[in-house]
Amino acid sequence: PRIDCIAYLSMNMTECERVCVFGTVDLGCSLGLRLLQAGYGVVFGSRSPKAAVLGHAAAAQSAHQIFIAVPREHYDFLVPLANQFKEKVLVDLSNNLRKNQYPEANAEYLQRNVYICGESVEAKQAVMAVATKLGLSALDRGFLLVARELEDFPLQLFPQWRLPLRIAIGLSAAFFFYLLIRYIIYAYVTQGEDISFRIMVSLANQVCPIVFLIMLSLCYMPSVLASFLLGAYRGTMYRRFPNWLDRWMQCRKQLGLLALGFAFLHVLYTLIIPIRSVEHTLKCTRTHTHTHTVACIFL
Repeated sequence: PRIDCIAYLSMNMTECERVCVFGTVDLGCSLGLRLLQAGYGVVFGSRSPKAAVLGHAAAAQSAHQIFIAVPREHYDFLVPLANQFKEKVLVDLSNNLRKNQYPEANAEYLQRNVYICGESVEAKQAVMAVATKLGLSALDRGFLLVARELEDFPLQLFPQWRLPLRIAIGLSAAFFFYLLIRYIIYAYVTQGEDISFRIMVSLANQVCPIVFLIMLSLCYMPSVLASFLLGAYRGTMYRRFPNWLDRWMQCRKQLGLLALGFAFLHVLYTLIIPIRSVEHTLKCTRTHTHTHTVACIFL
């Protein structure tokens, strides 16, 4: 079916002040409203025949920047308009429903038929100007090869927490098994003493402060390394951090919060230990009394 559009623009506006948005669902309407509030003339593309004011071709000719806010399955309507997109800035706003939904990024797929802003410095500057006027922080992420990573951002769950969580889990497991062998297994093998009841509370309470101190040191150590690396070693503070140090600096907050969590667990286990000790003493007393009673009856 023919897709028409709704136009919201002033006749005295120049082409560079007008933008075109193809798609009138939540994403397209929200973007168009924000553009209108920022002072741009907006042309909306819609599937509704009741909204017929301009055709897609006329809408594309009236604007220099065109935002595609439709799912990838509906890109076919852009093919007949390829000639209208010459010297235009085309911006893909689509997001996938799951990771690796398509073998290539949506922006790369769209580039097969029409002009894409990612490979042109002028086009990216034009889009960044619109984003800046809307009150957003624009960041140039490079060419279209990065588009797949950007499209998967909404589907990622706490990406900054992955490395700190791996470090915390690795340290906890390493020290837990070390203390398990050192105190529980070693005492059972050499002395025949079964103190496995200490695994869940006492042993865990020894792991928490160790991991807490290590995580806290990892939280503050990158700042010291950065000041030494840029100040004392390189002699300037206006140079980029190495990639490993930059990633470490970015996850300091997560490292600190995990350290605080281990400190809280240490306090909680410390309060539980007296209760566990009393319960274990009462259990041993009841067992000893029962054994003594049975022995007396037998005699």
